[in-house]
Amino acid sequence: MTAPVAGLKIRPARPEDLPALVALFAADALGGHGDTSEAAALGDYRAAFDAIAADPRARLYAAELDGRVVGTFQLLFVHSLPGRGALRAFLEAVQVDEALRGRRIGEAMVRFAMAEAGRAGAQSLALTSNKVRADAHRFYRRLGFANSHEGFKIAL
Repeated sequence: MTAPVAGLKIRPARPEDLPALVALFAADALGGHGDTSEAAALGDYRAAFDAIAADPRARLYAAELDGRVVGTFQLLFVHSLPGRGALRAFLEAVQVDEALRGRRIGEAMVRFAMAEAGRAGAQSLALTSNKVRADAHRFYRRLGFANSHEGFKIAL
């Protein structure tokens, strides 16, 4: 699968991509998720990767440029009773290598996610973004996303 950025391929993530995917999250200073590239944590990430791969409602993607993983995102699909049983898609874990931001890789990934959600029959595509990510908020608004809901979260 290709995207409009020259040489960029967006494809389903493969098990051998896992170290590169984890490195993207570990390098994210704003994420606050405690991600790490330490070898001791790889088993946790491998279990999560396997669970995502086994879930027919989830799709994990890698963006590859010049043979290197430079971005990732996940799509989740859920039917809900409101909207007459509408299929809704959720975009999660969007991450682009910080050194390559501004090259429209993120735009290609999100547009790909939008197209995939539409092809799957989803009526909407939703995402959440950390409140401190002002640049990301401008980016999503530029792509047509609206701040239509207020999000809430609790640690369990």
